[in-house]
Amino acid sequence: MDLDVFVTAHRTEWDRLDHLLRRGRRLTGAEADELVVLYQRTATHLSLIQSSAPDPLLTARLTQLVARARSTVTGTRKASWRDATRFLTAGFPAAVYRSRHWWVPVAVLSTAVAALMGWWIGAHPEVQAAIAAPEDLRNMTRPGGEYETYYSSHPAASFAAQVWTNNAQAAAMCLVLGAFLCVPVIWILFVNMLNLAVGIGLMSSVGRLDTFLGLVLPHGLLELTAVFVAAGTGLRLGWTVIDPGPLTRRAALAQQGRAALGMALGLALVLFVSGAIEGFVTPSGLPTWARITIGVVAELAFLAYVYILGRRAVRAGETGDLAAVERSAELPSAA
Repeated sequence: MDLDVFVTAHRTEWDRLDHLLRRGRRLTGAEADELVVLYQRTATHLSLIQSSAPDPLLTARLTQLVARARSTVTGTRKASWRDATRFLTAGFPAAVYRSRHWWVPVAVLSTAVAALMGWWIGAHPEVQAAIAAPEDLRNMTRPGGEYETYYSSHPAASFAAQVWTNNAQAAAMCLVLGAFLCVPVIWILFVNMLNLAVGIGLMSSVGRLDTFLGLVLPHGLLELTAVFVAAGTGLRLGWTVIDPGPLTRRAALAQQGRAALGMALGLALVLFVSGAIEGFVTPSGLPTWARITIGVVAELAFLAYVYILGRRAVRAGETGDLAAVERSAELPSAA
């Protein structure tokens, strides 16, 4: 594309759009319609210039012009309770449901790896010796030891808040770092599964695996599911870098990144529930079966939320992305 010829052909339209924007609310009906048409044309011009003949100064001018026009056309939009309701009943469950082909395999594989590493640690005393000194191992695994007192070592409210913060940070890291070709997400998953495997291995080696699972399962089912969802979404985001599909890589990353941002907010709420269970239910005096039942009910409720509301929302066209009017226009890449 000859940039000089293109600019000469369309400069009048850009100047006219700028003039209409400066007039603001004093436009007639015909001028308002003209502004919309010029906004759409200028957005297309910007996309063509960015893909065919990028010029920093011209791109900056048109970007600013398109942004001003979009603001005028769509207006300033404020979040409302309706937005929050839509997010919780459609956007978030739809995003989780649509990414199930990523996070379900992640959950199955990670659980299998944790179980295998736990068996290996429990069956090999030399591995246990490499983890800690014999006296430290006894302090961790004995009745009333560190594994049991950990959940009641702090006031329930502050402990729940601390757990929620730590888990939310781990989930956010999985979502954000997925763009780095998936490697950081795999490492975060491995570290989490290794920590779980150490507890399984050490407690099973002294015949107290049932005690350990009774402490972990009430909150761990929902907590680990949230981590698996975050990891699966992060891996999906990383794969978008490799294979963006029919969109340009930038557009595909923007689309998946917006969905991942919404996922982070939703998972923070899920992890708040698991943190509350870990802070108030896990260390409580309830029988083990009652504590585990609470954890199972919370997990089943989340899965029903995803597979019922999420599936329904997806069938209705929900993607978990921003509404169309809130997104920048995107052009498909040339085949």
